[in-house]
Amino acid sequence: MSTTLLQDDIGSMLSSVFEETDTPIYVVNPSQETISALMTTLERQDDGVEVRMLADERTLKDVMGDFLVASTAADLVEAGSLSMRLLETVPNHSVAVTAEGVYALVTIGDVVGGLGTDDGAFVDDAAEYYENTWESAEAYSLRTPAISRVRTTLESEIGPETAADFDSVLGSLSTARGDGDGLDEVTISLLVAARNNELLYDISKWGEDVGLASKATFSRTKTKLEDMGLIDTEKVPIDVGRPRLRLMLGDERLEAADSDELATVAQSLLAA
Repeated sequence: MSTTLLQDDIGSMLSSVFEETDTPIYVVNPSQETISALMTTLERQDDGVEVRMLADERTLKDVMGDFLVASTAADLVEAGSLSMRLLETVPNHSVAVTAEGVYALVTIGDVVGGLGTDDGAFVDDAAEYYENTWESAEAYSLRTPAISRVRTTLESEIGPETAADFDSVLGSLSTARGDGDGLDEVTISLLVAARNNELLYDISKWGEDVGLASKATFSRTKTKLEDMGLIDTEKVPIDVGRPRLRLMLGDERLEAADSDELATVAQSLLAA
């Protein structure tokens, strides 16, 4: 027998597949779009779905270059909802495999189809094949910190206002890569720290401790943003050692922007 699931987007498609089973689901050779949608879909699930993703290493690295996707994935890994391993041989197809069905994931225009079968023998063979593939596959090492840990530590170590601004900026972005399509996580951290007049030392130490980036990366990015006029600094004397630098926004257009507009204004200034 065959079964077909039709939805308006990949996320809805995956949700339909998840409803079919309470056993581990194998998602094999997903596209970047599917991986991104999978993170969002799993984040919204509250019924203990377990996904085992087998993916091409290059595809995974590319999509995990987006902090929004990678930090959500890290949360899901910590929660046990997601595991990721690398395909040694990349197939031509993308499938989702459950104990009840095998679905080829196909996007045509605005419709996403799960073209599948629930034939018992075929499903059993597919499940066994991908279980064996999973057992021998190399785990994917995700180095991005979980977004929940980023949020809680930013609030406790830097302050609730900065944490709220950080969330507001992330919420206004569709991607956080720093490659022209979005601001990266270090730039966002420095901008919201400058908006709240935090010390460079404090935000860079927090960023390094939480695993966001090294202090050196924060320092280099600060210098770039300062040279471009987006942020400014002033020296703050301390009892012992060199003065520390307080961060401030360096452009009146950034100062006038609401937190959810900060990213858009910053991107326009960076592109100028």
